Amino acid sequence: MEEQLEGRNAVLEALRAGRPVNKVLIAKGTVSGPVREIFALAKKKSIPVQEVDRKQFEYLGASAANQGVVAYAAPKDYVGLEALLQIAAEKKEEPLLVLLDRLEDPQNFGSLLRTVDSAGAHGVIIPKNRAVQLTAAVSRASAGAVEYVPVARVTNLSRTIDELKQAGLWIVGADMEAETDYYNADLTGPLGLVIGSEGHGISRLVKEKCDFTVRIPMRGKMASLNAAVAGAILLHEAARQKAIKAHKPGDGM
Repeated sequence: MEEQLEGRNAVLEALRAGRPVNKVLIAKGTVSGPVREIFALAKKKSIPVQEVDRKQFEYLGASAANQGVVAYAAPKDYVGLEALLQIAAEKKEEPLLVLLDRLEDPQNFGSLLRTVDSAGAHGVIIPKNRAVQLTAAVSRASAGAVEYVPVARVTNLSRTIDELKQAGLWIVGADMEAETDYYNADLTGPLGLVIGSEGHGISRLVKEKCDFTVRIPMRGKMASLNAAVAGAILLHEAARQKAIKAHKPGDGM
């Protein structure tokens, strides 16, 4: 079964990452820099490129955000939980993982994948049921980051947290009712960051499994941030703290 990738960044990063692409369709008259690079990479990899009328994209079921570029590729594979831990071990880094608890919005998922990549985290864990999966919409929203961020899909998030704890990770949940502000919490060390759903936050069972929870102070009229923004703030704070710990004064660095 093929996956339909839409948008210049999504297609370009799939080609750069070496994902198997079967065919690329480009709207006639589309001549931007990224499109020229798509042409060149596809030719180098002997991937067929076809120029089509823009109206044809409507018949393909492409969204309005396709930017005149669609590709057909092999589906993005999920990885096992062990693979995420192995990635950290190979980099000689303490694991930094993101667990998504019943996240449903593809835009938020895609944005979080971009953040995971930018913060240098080692991967994402999602449940199989009642949550958004890897889809074309997620790929488009990630602007190509989906090609570089490994995603593990698990049957039971609570049991997975137990496994991560056995592997030495601390589990911290993002919860607007938490007593500790995120910048006052210790986010160094092996860490699993739990981000909840857009409307309900972290589920009760998952929250009970967390070692501690943190909040992002809201000083305006709004009560909370969306999952992607909250995840970006917390992930980069964890990355900042880890960097300070790794290069603390007096360590010779």
